[in-house]
Amino acid sequence: MIILPSVYTVSAALVLLASVHLSCAFLSSPSSPVAIKSSARSTINYLPRSPPSTPSCRVTATRQQATSAPLHDTSLSLGIAAIDKALPALSPLFSQLRSLPYFSLYSCDMLGSCEYMPQELFECYTESCEIYPVDDDDVPPAIKTDDYNEHEFELDGWARWDMPSDDYYSTLQFPEDYTGYDGSEIWNFIHSRIGFHDGATREDEYDADDWKADFNKAVSGLHAMVSAQVVRGIKEKIAETGGEGIDTNSYQWTDPVVEFERRLGPHGETPEAVENLYFTMMLLLSGVKAARDRLLADCDSGKIGEGNEALKAILSHPPMDDPSIDAAVRRLKEHALKDTNSLWEARMRTRDLMRIMNCVQCNKCRFHGKISTLGLSTALQLAVGHRGTGGDVEKVHRVELAALVTSLGKFSSGIELCLEMQ
Repeated sequence: MIILPSVYTVSAALVLLASVHLSCAFLSSPSSPVAIKSSARSTINYLPRSPPSTPSCRVTATRQQATSAPLHDTSLSLGIAAIDKALPALSPLFSQLRSLPYFSLYSCDMLGSCEYMPQELFECYTESCEIYPVDDDDVPPAIKTDDYNEHEFELDGWARWDMPSDDYYSTLQFPEDYTGYDGSEIWNFIHSRIGFHDGATREDEYDADDWKADFNKAVSGLHAMVSAQVVRGIKEKIAETGGEGIDTNSYQWTDPVVEFERRLGPHGETPEAVENLYFTMMLLLSGVKAARDRLLADCDSGKIGEGNEALKAILSHPPMDDPSIDAAVRRLKEHALKDTNSLWEARMRTRDLMRIMNCVQCNKCRFHGKISTLGLSTALQLAVGHRGTGGDVEKVHRVELAALVTSLGKFSSGIELCLEMQ
């Protein structure tokens, strides 16, 4: 499931493809097993109620640079273009954030039991599955204090992090990696049981006029990010062997091209996977923008520590103020406001999404899976809150802010991989 933090430079390019018209990545496994065939789905366009005053005409790409699959929700096209354009500058900044304890250290329960399915205990496929706590002296006292003081949570809130302990794990010491772990059982449960399949989502799982479809799309985007990171990990493993290939006795997936096509290709198991990947990244970008003042205040107060120039550069980067990036969160909010009495289901399912990470039997995968899930949950919390109008950023915990920004870096790396594979 896990992926290396290596940054691959994407060639700067215009991201609108020839097919345009004018109008005013935990778990390594296949993509969603309940995906709806793209051929049976119509292209939709969730237009903003108040379109930007400039430009006067809107250029909408019906295809994406990172995949040849058609774009179903064309309102995402300008945001996708903005992300692709920004990645060469943003990705190195996310890599730099790994050196800051604020974003790399998490007190995580690695011994939590699985509550959703019976499991047999077994050793992970490779030694790379294991992670170990950092030395106590390596954890800044301020982080321990903040995490302890912020341990309380709302019973009906969004995903809740593990209770803080003396054991902290580092994404810098244990970055994402291709471990060979097969998380298909976990992903099957997530898509079939935690995802929504009632009402309008019966006909259109990802793009129905319903917040439940938005939830499904965001979770599918999370899965696509993990799949992209698996493919990157396979490429890294091959490079480590000098091109000789991967040991098939330890790793069941050894061909990055085959795995990319299966997991993320337009004719793969989820043809809409890459679009969903962008959708979720837009939610995360909007979440970081909503938390920008809080993050800057933590920079000024010293909470984030020295060397926070990379974070400030991210927060001031053009996509943070590009209205096209908000297409995903705008769509989600509009749907949520139509059905505020049912939003408790979104919070409950997000808590389930976090807890099922305890069923992951690769510790490195579990660790990074929890961080990514918390990042998505924080983005949803800030976008929707309890009544569809958004959450209070002042109530967001340190670990949630850290996971939000860290997850954004993971998605940046995942999209870069998709661009590379074209």
